[in-house]
Amino acid sequence: MSENLEHKRLIWHCRRGMLELDVLLLPFCREVYLTLSTEDQAKFVDLVACEDPDLFGWFMQHNVSENPNHAYMVDMILKAGKITI
Repeated sequence: MSENLEHKRLIWHCRRGMLELDVLLLPFCREVYLTLSTEDQAKFVDLVACEDPDLFGWFMQHNVSENPNHAYMVDMILKAGKITI
């Protein structure tokens, strides 16, 4: 499958049921994802497969994921958006 089609599918998958997550995930996916290393791209794909309540808690810094790859990507996304809680 072409990289462009995969990226479009990932953008669609970043559309969540919570506006707070859309505001974080969509711009990152559109503007930063393709510049990431293959390893970090895989970490991002794994992150967006998580449940919305988990993602919300991590991004709002109510808790931290036990998965270090998820915690790494959450930090990267927050920094990319220059968002501090």
